[in-house]
Amino acid sequence: MSETITRRLMIRGRVQGVGYRNYIEYKAGELGIKGWVRNRLDGSVEAVVRGAPRAVTTIIECARRGPRASQVSEVTVSTVAAAEDFGGRFEIRQTT
Repeated sequence: MSETITRRLMIRGRVQGVGYRNYIEYKAGELGIKGWVRNRLDGSVEAVVRGAPRAVTTIIECARRGPRASQVSEVTVSTVAAAEDFGGRFEIRQTT
């Protein structure tokens, strides 16, 4: 079985209303990443990503760039214990 890692991303800047969640969902699909992404009431975006170390590193780089209309000012990355079952998919969740 191949190694997987899980990371929580908190993304700040102009990241809501610019297609940011759809961008991350698309990139996750390309990379075989499982997890979720959602807007936060404070204007940030939060994501939890799980996959092969190289794929997770790549999606973190994508999160730092964002889609063309976004302006990412900060991405905070933290390690998460892999307790949640993502059901083999990546999804956009409701704002919290």
